[in-house]
Amino acid sequence: MRRRTATFAAVGAAFVAGVAVGPMVSAWAQDGGGRAETYRLLNLFGDVFERVRAEYVEPVNDRDAIENAINGMLNGLDPHSSYMNARMFRDMQVQTRGEFGGLGIEVTQENGYVKVISPIDDTPAARAGVKPGDLITHLNGNSVQGLTLQDAVEQMRGERGTAIRITIRREGAERPIELSITRDVIRPQVVRSRLEGDIGYIRLSSFNEQTETALRRAMQQLRQQAGNNLRGIVLDLRNNPGGLLDQAVQVSDDFLDQGEIVSTRARRQEDAQRWNARSGDIAQGLPVVVLINAGSASASEIVAGALQDHRRAIVMGVKSFGKGSVQTVMPIPGNGAMRLTTARYYTPSGRSIQATGIEPDIEVLAQREDAAQTVAARRDREADLRRALRNDNGAQPQAAPPLPPLNLPAGLVERVQRMPAEGAAAFDPTKPETDHQLQQALSLLRGIAAAPANPQRRAAR
Repeated sequence: MRRRTATFAAVGAAFVAGVAVGPMVSAWAQDGGGRAETYRLLNLFGDVFERVRAEYVEPVNDRDAIENAINGMLNGLDPHSSYMNARMFRDMQVQTRGEFGGLGIEVTQENGYVKVISPIDDTPAARAGVKPGDLITHLNGNSVQGLTLQDAVEQMRGERGTAIRITIRREGAERPIELSITRDVIRPQVVRSRLEGDIGYIRLSSFNEQTETALRRAMQQLRQQAGNNLRGIVLDLRNNPGGLLDQAVQVSDDFLDQGEIVSTRARRQEDAQRWNARSGDIAQGLPVVVLINAGSASASEIVAGALQDHRRAIVMGVKSFGKGSVQTVMPIPGNGAMRLTTARYYTPSGRSIQATGIEPDIEVLAQREDAAQTVAARRDREADLRRALRNDNGAQPQAAPPLPPLNLPAGLVERVQRMPAEGAAAFDPTKPETDHQLQQALSLLRGIAAAPANPQRRAAR
């Protein structure tokens, strides 16, 4: 079965979405001259392959050589297309179910190094202090330069209880950081929730097969704990690198009563797809704030974009990663599978966020960074990856219409943004009061709830 994904390559992440796609376009659907050129180039590949087999300094395994060639072809297309051998494909299927072995980090590749998008909550990598933006330069003392992303991922995987030494280059650190991390079976708790006074806080760390069910369970528990006196919901998608497309659709649907959630457009017009919401809002019209940052990508951006376009939620934080493409996993019988970028996705208003990201309705920096730090943070996005797909908004027949106004109580946003910025404690993930973005989201929701007419809540119904 061919399935779709909207996420990064990862050590311990969900990849696949259960959406079948149509047959592949034949490579031979060209004119006669094109076929002749293709045959000539295939002969070139055969000549190089035979020369490598015959003259390389050491014997070469034919399967390894062919798989490397295939992976090179796919990697040359964009940052998210790749080849998976049979073992990697089986690992991916296990990961999608929400349990896998490894370190627990979401990664991509940058300038030959392995770049951390985000550590998964409560995993060996997170406990060891790995941070978003870290560059992994060495594994067990060996440079990752020259390794494909898949090779590096394979080395970081391993049996539970075995250790690996990784060397990290971190911006602002004077010396490389060496960490010894013991591998474990990763069972990430993809949904966490708690009450912040009269506001429900729900964090989604990734989108696997468990996410939407766990979200509904969390919402029910929050209502019970609050005695049905909830005044709003914070949906935290910060550093959520994405995952299953169908789960992103279902999570969006949970907060929407009607309307389009997301659409995809492929190379052929007949392969375009559209998903619409069904009646039923698990938050029952409560105001919602969605928190995003540069680590919010793909499936996270689908959710944020859908709720933002319908004005069902206020998006707060900083601009998201900007991965607006969909990968289809195509099994190759007996030989693993290929993950190929087959479509771009679009928010309900028709926006492509590829290489641009979701712009928050209210920009709030995480820790009140100075201007230099803010500029540095903006480098960690899709647009800066080599061979990233271009954004095609300009190619659309007409520009997407502007979003309607937020319709918030007068002066509320300004009051929230004037929250004290100096002398605050350094961020500690175990202390919500040090999370500046969260505290501003809570203040905004309480301000909405306290307003006499509560326009945001009325608009959400």
